[in-house]
Amino acid sequence: MKTFPTPEALRRFPFGLADVAVIFGTLVLLAVVSRIGAGALVSFEPPDVVPSIDLDIRNLPYYAGRSTLRMFIALFFSFIFTLVYGYIAAHSRRAERVLIPLLDILQSVPVLGFLSITVTGFIALFKGSLLGLEAASIFAIFTSQVWNMTFSFYQSLRTIPRELDEAVTLYHLSGWERFVKLEVPSATIGLVWNAMMSFGGGWFFVAASEAISVLNQSYTLPGLGSYVAEAIARENLSALGWALLTIAIIIILVDQLFWRPIIAWSDKFRLEQSQAAESPESWVLDLLRTARIPRLVGKALTPLTDTINRVLASLTPQRCAIVVDPMMHNQSDRIYNFILLLIVGGLIAAGLHFILTTVGLGEVFTAFELGLLTLGRVTILLIVATLIWTPIGVAIGFNPKLARLLQPVVQFLASFPANFIFPFATLLFIKFNIDINWGSILLMSLGAQWYILFNSIAGAQSIPTDLREMADDVGLKGWKKWQKLIIPGILSAWVTGGITASGGAWNASIVSEIVSWGSTTLAANGLGTYIAKATEVGDWARITLGVGMMSLYVVGLNRIFWRRLYELAETKYHV
Repeated sequence: MKTFPTPEALRRFPFGLADVAVIFGTLVLLAVVSRIGAGALVSFEPPDVVPSIDLDIRNLPYYAGRSTLRMFIALFFSFIFTLVYGYIAAHSRRAERVLIPLLDILQSVPVLGFLSITVTGFIALFKGSLLGLEAASIFAIFTSQVWNMTFSFYQSLRTIPRELDEAVTLYHLSGWERFVKLEVPSATIGLVWNAMMSFGGGWFFVAASEAISVLNQSYTLPGLGSYVAEAIARENLSALGWALLTIAIIIILVDQLFWRPIIAWSDKFRLEQSQAAESPESWVLDLLRTARIPRLVGKALTPLTDTINRVLASLTPQRCAIVVDPMMHNQSDRIYNFILLLIVGGLIAAGLHFILTTVGLGEVFTAFELGLLTLGRVTILLIVATLIWTPIGVAIGFNPKLARLLQPVVQFLASFPANFIFPFATLLFIKFNIDINWGSILLMSLGAQWYILFNSIAGAQSIPTDLREMADDVGLKGWKKWQKLIIPGILSAWVTGGITASGGAWNASIVSEIVSWGSTTLAANGLGTYIAKATEVGDWARITLGVGMMSLYVVGLNRIFWRRLYELAETKYHV
């Protein structure tokens, strides 16, 4: 197996060798981004025609670069949204009662739903430029990444160890200092693994985000997803094979150059009193730590960052305990609940009016019954994925050697867009006469099961090493160890994985319950098929009903089941 030089070995090299590598890599990255980004700035005005996708394999590097750039831009905005939204939801009980159910609803809305609603606005915002279509595509990818990350950050803030929270209060840290010194570091490991999962999950929706319909006109943006869609449409197996090889290379490069260094860097935020036996390693991080230029740039920026920190600290004073009159508090809560009830009542009344004047009440019962079938598939998926992937995730999280060996494999499997192999699955179902009502569970799991695995890994890594050592010292093994240490330690992270896997499975049902290859189409009975067929014929009444019914299922399950598990993790199983 190939090994990379350690920081000590790199320091023995001639002066500046690591710095030359950093400079060269930075210049290459800037050149590639400039070359790829220039394609998004060309003029465009509907109903202009976007150049069609060319299946010549020489175009694959450029198409892959366009898709990868969209993924990273969407990831950047996902981080910003996560930090703001998750912080507000975790620190305001009243805001939480609105923001978390809203997050449940947003998670349940299909990516294509966001795309169809926002594309016209983005085109108007960037009038005369292809940047409008690019922004719409990036926003669609953003909606496939952000909800999982936001749930993770919110839950991490709600389960910060009490002694650390008390220490921050005793040291009189400002709100900004608390945020950067306690809250973000405490959430980093879980957030990194969920971001990695979200980034991989984003590939699942790349093809849909690069094919845009507006003003009765369809446009296909250059990208790897649109290339694969064109290869499938033309039944070109050779082009499809080259595209799959390309995305495999992209996933490996992104893992080595981006995710592996971040995972190794984030290990310093582990909450424990003893050092882990082994820590994650990355040759890229070792190179950056050895080079002198990053340190010199950091020192040059220190005065600016210190000034920004002082300003933000002065603007966010320490939170003080406020004594509230219980009667005033109860009266304020009653007013708040009354206003919330009015809003919800108004939405329900509007929904009933829409139903009665368009599809009719009978169609509602049909959508509800189809939702039960999809719910059954989602439930089976969650149970099987938990039994299979939770022990594997814990093993990876507890063993750094195993993590170094399997993390690239796991990242590759999770990042590989499952819908790219749906045509092959369709042929398999036809050949072996597999009922799509059962086969769709497998297709849904290809994209959703990884949320449970990645959160199990993050949860296991967050368990302090001293607790693991203590468990070994007292002889905890087998089920007793799971009962006393592992399950309490990973429950919070597993719930985040379960809730996002559930939402992802509902979303994926739209493309998993109905699949095709050529003229052959297999359709399962379920809410996903209902929405897909309504979308195909442009039946907005049934599209709205289907999406609304899916949102009711997701939100209802989250409030009845997942929210109670969240509360259990916050109260009983709290480090």
